[in-house]
Amino acid sequence: MMREEVPRVRAAALAWRNGLAALLAALLGFGLIKGRSDIGQLERGWAEAVGWLLLLSLLVGAVGALALLHAAHGRPRVISLNEVLPGPLADHDEARRAAGQLRLGIVMTLACTALLVGAVAATWYGPEKGAPQLRISIPGVVVCGTIEEVEADVARVKTDDGVVSIRLSTVQSMTAVTSCPKV
Repeated sequence: MMREEVPRVRAAALAWRNGLAALLAALLGFGLIKGRSDIGQLERGWAEAVGWLLLLSLLVGAVGALALLHAAHGRPRVISLNEVLPGPLADHDEARRAAGQLRLGIVMTLACTALLVGAVAATWYGPEKGAPQLRISIPGVVVCGTIEEVEADVARVKTDDGVVSIRLSTVQSMTAVTSCPKV
């Protein structure tokens, strides 16, 4: 029974590795189907969160992949002669280690999948970066908002208070701002 442990655990590790690889491939394929694909379109905080989720998923996925490889194919090391155990004990010890690595690989790969799903969801459904704002000075007033339309000599600016029409010939200064001050 002990001699069958290592091949049984290694076969299970190969099956899990293949199944989890198929799961990740399906997830990546699904991620390419629909939704926003550029995190530069997200608000800054959301874009940073997606970046961290992707980095963390890469690290967790690498740990999971290495653990699954270790479980399926053993450790790449040479054992010193004073560490050699008798046959059945060595097999049992190796099976125990491989099973532990298999469990770690499964958990890490599923965690990687969850992190990737979170990153894709945040990319698709996170808030979009706001349109560029302009601060426009005209005689007697400062208007801040987004340009809706420019026609002939008149710009229509959407502000928090509604749409304002501004004759471009009266503009004293125009500055791009990240957000309009609240008044």
